[in-house]
Amino acid sequence: MRWRYVLHVIGALVACVGLTMVLPLMWGLYYGDGTAFPLGLSLFITVFLGGTTFLIFRDPKSKKIPMTHREGMAIVALGWFVAGAFGGLPFYLGGVFESVVDCVFESLSGFSTTGSSVLTNIEAIPRGLLFWRSLTHWLGGMGIIVLSLAILPFLGVGGMQLYKAEVPGPTPDKLKPRIKDTAITLWKVYVLFSAIETVLLMFGGMDFFDALCHTFGTMATGGFSTMNTSVAAFDSAYIDYVITIFMLIAGVNFSLHFMLLKWRPAVMFKDPEFRVFIGMTFVFCVIITIVVYLAGNYDNAADSIRYTSFQVASILTTTGYATADYELWPAVAQSILLFCMFVGGCAGSTGGGMKVMRIMVLCKKSYKELFRLIHPRSVSHVKMGRIVVKDDVISGVFGFFILWIGLFVLAGMAVSATGVDVTTSFAASLACIGNIGPGIGGVGPTDNFAWLPDTAKWVLTFCMVLGRLEIYTVIILFVPEFWRK
Repeated sequence: MRWRYVLHVIGALVACVGLTMVLPLMWGLYYGDGTAFPLGLSLFITVFLGGTTFLIFRDPKSKKIPMTHREGMAIVALGWFVAGAFGGLPFYLGGVFESVVDCVFESLSGFSTTGSSVLTNIEAIPRGLLFWRSLTHWLGGMGIIVLSLAILPFLGVGGMQLYKAEVPGPTPDKLKPRIKDTAITLWKVYVLFSAIETVLLMFGGMDFFDALCHTFGTMATGGFSTMNTSVAAFDSAYIDYVITIFMLIAGVNFSLHFMLLKWRPAVMFKDPEFRVFIGMTFVFCVIITIVVYLAGNYDNAADSIRYTSFQVASILTTTGYATADYELWPAVAQSILLFCMFVGGCAGSTGGGMKVMRIMVLCKKSYKELFRLIHPRSVSHVKMGRIVVKDDVISGVFGFFILWIGLFVLAGMAVSATGVDVTTSFAASLACIGNIGPGIGGVGPTDNFAWLPDTAKWVLTFCMVLGRLEIYTVIILFVPEFWRK
């Protein structure tokens, strides 16, 4: 492990995070809301310390040696924690929170696109800081590591290790021959959809600031809003449907969007994961719409469709926006939403959760084992469409599933040990490790995480990064063999 090289790259990543603070600083100056000083000071501290670390540990010889798999893992995992810590500086210097844990929690909730918040009065926060809060979503959505790959050429041939560790999903798609070109391609698609959604939201009556912030939360499947009551504050069916559509777009593998933009739509519709994702969304929307309508939660079918489709898309893609208090819905509707929390979006999307592809592999493998019991001499394979899934991928999926469930249970137990009730403890753990945002119980859609003990917040903060980096990238740091030569 070349620690000089690891710290050298992490320093560059921190400096990049600091440079992005220029954007909220400009909003602070525009509104004159008093955030120019804390944002400017945070920018200076972050860029100075990141740049200093970059220069101190610079080693010209490292450029000639490809980045190893272990070094890539270390850079990604440590880089996210460090970026989250520096990302909390504007909240601390701006006086939003007095405790460090709240600053780090809110920052990493943004970068990890979780959307869980410890803010009790969002609308009282100055707009410069609100923009930084939303911007952390957008940066974390496609990944600050992928962003750095696109603009830091010194990573060179070792960049694929970072890409594999950062991009969500079992097997990242390499769209271009060089990793830098891949990163730039992904960001072009990301920026294009973000621009389209921003314009459409402005047509619906949002001002540019709110439209931009809600676009950041949508495309990153994050869920930070500028309003206390989230998207419900705008009370607009048009806005609800626009955000619903773009939440689903963000929950789809971005390499499929690239193919669609290349006028190859057949690739998208032939993709088995995409078909299952859309099919699940449609079926769940139909079932919950019927349930809530018959239960009398809404006066007409149109409202039932509107609120149900929004909430299903929000939870399934792990965005976390809310237009309704789903804890008032019938138990069967809440149960379906709870299942959606475990599933998440597609592999290669900005969504969290276990991912649809993994659920498909688990189901297909389970069916294969049942089939083998009936026909012990048969030879069958797990397939995704026409492609045979390799045994090592299946093993990785099962390993991920066991780790995900095990860590979810351990986190729930740890939170409950701080005195939080069992329902809220496990709901909060699921919301954070799945990067969902709201849960049920004391952290439902109309509540927040501010009242939780500090120890519980640290546990949940760790869970956010675990979920965002797909478990393995973080957990591997605790394996002794990782540190041995």
